[in-house]
Amino acid sequence: RCGYLSQSRESEPDVNIPSPTSRPDCAQHLSVKCQLQTLFEYWGSLCPATLSAGLLESSMRLKPHEAQSYRKKALWVSWASIVVTIILAIAAFTVSMMRHSASAFGFAFDATLDVLSSVIVLWRYSNAAAVHSAHREYIACVILGVVFILSSLCIMGKAIHDLATKLLPEVDDFLFSVSIVSGLMCIILAVIKFMLGKVLTSRALLTDGFNSLLGGIMGFSILISAEVYKNEPKVWYLDGTIGVLIGLIILAYGVRLLLDMVPRVRQTRNYERFE
Repeated sequence: RCGYLSQSRESEPDVNIPSPTSRPDCAQHLSVKCQLQTLFEYWGSLCPATLSAGLLESSMRLKPHEAQSYRKKALWVSWASIVVTIILAIAAFTVSMMRHSASAFGFAFDATLDVLSSVIVLWRYSNAAAVHSAHREYIACVILGVVFILSSLCIMGKAIHDLATKLLPEVDDFLFSVSIVSGLMCIILAVIKFMLGKVLTSRALLTDGFNSLLGGIMGFSILISAEVYKNEPKVWYLDGTIGVLIGLIILAYGVRLLLDMVPRVRQTRNYERFE
């Protein structure tokens, strides 16, 4: 290799290239930061997987002040989601007990799940220095996966019990108002979480948004199943069936989340210790 370089240099024409120190304008701009950045880009082109092993894609997209700004927005949205969904969960549990609605119970449990997922997102972004930490992101997703699976079992258990005992839902204006307000609030929260999750490339935020979206769907499903039962009493099983379907969706998402994130937690564990 050295012989090849010497032969190449002998064959090249003698061109006088001014050194950085011989040019005052270049010497002023040749800082240590520029040298380190050039070295980083060089090694990044050689081994990008090693450099990005412990970082999310947002670390390459966002400037530091932008990342911190979006982190604070994620915290504010999570706090707002906790307050809103606690109120909705209390209202939905009340409707479920008073009107014997499996969909209302499913929504109430999903709202409780939304509170837990928002708390996990709060933990995820509580550390300003770990805004791009992949290891912290994957741990949050694993916890969310476990919570999703446990919640889905409770939702499906209640819905199957109502179907087995042929528990008929009761319909009134209070049920309609709760379902409409719950559906609208959850969908608004879901859209905001999806937007922040896409910018921060956060699977945890996207999962939290997905849970809010399911809450919105379940809120409107209460209205739909109650209206159908009001006009067609023979379709009394629609409410419980929707609860089972929502439970299966949450279960499938939780299992998929664990299958995706558990290996990644193991891969980034050593990197996190090094950091």
